[in-house]
Amino acid sequence: MLGMNMAKAPSAFIAILVLCFWISMANADYQVYQDPKQPVNKRVEDLLKRMTLEEKIGQMTQIDRLVASAKVMNKYKIGSILSGGGSTPSRTASPKMWVDMINGFQKGSLSTRLKIPMLYGIDALHGHNSVYKATVFPHNVGLGATRDPQLVKRIGAATALEVRATGIPYVFAPCIAVCRDPRWGRCYESYSEDPSVVRAMTEIIPGLQGDIPPNSRKGVPFIAGQQKVLACAKHYVGDGGTTKGINENNTLASKHDLLGIHMPAYYNSIIKGVGTIMVSYSSWNGVKMHANHDLITGFLKNTLHFRGFVISDWQGLDRITSPPHLNYTYSIVTGVNAGIDMIMVPYNYTEFIDGLTYLVKKNFVPMSRIDDAVARILRVKFTMGLFEHPLADYSMFKHLGSQEHRELAREAVRKSLVLLKNGDSADKPLLPLPKKASKVLVAGTHADDIGCQCGGWTIEWQGLTGNITAGTTILSAIKNAVGSKTKVVFKENPGSEYVKSNKFSYAIVVVGEPPYAETFGDSENLTIPEPGLSIIKYVCASVKCVVVLITGRPVVIQPYTRQIDALVAAWLPGTEGQGVADVLFGDYGFTGKLSRTWFKTVDQLPMNVGDRHYDPLFPFGFGLTTQPVKQ
Repeated sequence: MLGMNMAKAPSAFIAILVLCFWISMANADYQVYQDPKQPVNKRVEDLLKRMTLEEKIGQMTQIDRLVASAKVMNKYKIGSILSGGGSTPSRTASPKMWVDMINGFQKGSLSTRLKIPMLYGIDALHGHNSVYKATVFPHNVGLGATRDPQLVKRIGAATALEVRATGIPYVFAPCIAVCRDPRWGRCYESYSEDPSVVRAMTEIIPGLQGDIPPNSRKGVPFIAGQQKVLACAKHYVGDGGTTKGINENNTLASKHDLLGIHMPAYYNSIIKGVGTIMVSYSSWNGVKMHANHDLITGFLKNTLHFRGFVISDWQGLDRITSPPHLNYTYSIVTGVNAGIDMIMVPYNYTEFIDGLTYLVKKNFVPMSRIDDAVARILRVKFTMGLFEHPLADYSMFKHLGSQEHRELAREAVRKSLVLLKNGDSADKPLLPLPKKASKVLVAGTHADDIGCQCGGWTIEWQGLTGNITAGTTILSAIKNAVGSKTKVVFKENPGSEYVKSNKFSYAIVVVGEPPYAETFGDSENLTIPEPGLSIIKYVCASVKCVVVLITGRPVVIQPYTRQIDALVAAWLPGTEGQGVADVLFGDYGFTGKLSRTWFKTVDQLPMNVGDRHYDPLFPFGFGLTTQPVKQ
């Protein structure tokens, strides 16, 4: 009996040893950062301590898709990829092509030692505007005229679904600039000259990211799930206040004005859980924002307690010096030490990685600054579920350009239109137009042009003219709206004799600015290019006319207002031109109100509501109304 017990003892001992071995092996495999049940901060802390300097700097690097590959992602541990303006797999790429491309890059990231997924971002400024057949919503200048934050929130939610349909989880939107001078080429990206309107429109952030849970900590990023996207409030700060509206220039302002005009929308954005903030190319009182430690680290991070990550603009570090890239080592140390966490390089990533590695090793950039940057990036990636769902699925294609989203865009167009003139007197209005008429003239450079309707940041960075994507032109919308016996005649640039001799019931003239973006849109004269003004002159001299302006901002129109019978500011309405016809013909009333002051002459600029010398053609908040009619 004793012998049998002695024989059993080694067996039991061995079993215990084997069990302990497997437990220890299981513990060795268990990594806190890979456990979604663990708090985000614990996951960040666990992953951060496992990372080498090379892996940390990789996370801080964002590159364009043109230089990305699975091999590059693996070798350099790159943290993020972007599509710059118009950087697409092809002009007419399908959602499947997008998802295939992005998942290919992601597999390179997942093959690294720590399997940290990369974050893919794109400019989705008025819908998923780079993607063929996506719904293109009105630009922000028009949305500001709606004064409808809940509409803007719904647009954010629709945009999130369309962006996710192509496998992308991050958008560089919204732009919360307060444009104080319409000569700025980005003024259409701004909701208003009034900071209170811009603050209200930050409701697009919970549309994009989801509503933050009740009683959650303020300033902490929040993304609600796989049908939402990470947002980016931009461009921090003062981008809309530059001298003479010159893009990327200097904003001369007291601290009181900076905090009172340009900063308030950032308070709302942070409270609503925005995950990232992009720094502006511009300067404040001569100091480049990409180099401004006091405002990025001191105010944004330490005073406002923003806990997401701060990203540079495209080659933003390069532009710290003039000319750009003059001393890149200086630019790196200055920008990173200022508090920028992720660098939109976007091409010469090895130069950035090597430069920052050298600066850390030589103690010019402290490791604490690197750890702060990487912790913020990881916090966002964990919060948005990127570790659990790194690969895009193929189940959301149906959302791209869906009929539901097009109807929403059409509603936004209706609400964004501002009626500036309606007949010579209130008792003799021209609008709404009768649907039943013998013959109607539609004229103008912008009447039958989807590209002009959409403006810049559509398909390509600068936008394009012509039939560039799916949608309804204003000409098509008019034809859809009128009675079956009404003849619609389109002539882009008719002479006065032609107009006089054809006995039209009335004319609709659609003219405006060509597409543009950023610096290419800066304008000192703000005039409608020819033949737009000539078309107004010849048509309106010969027949009752409605002029519909397709512009990203107020333009010079005072010399022509007497000739014009009815004047409509349609801004940049996007793909759903039917919304314009809905209101012209009275199915819906005009309700839009100017979100910008309409000047008489450019010599008055800058001129904003509340200024001491305020003498506008149409004041901020102006907009005539009409009632719907049954025809």
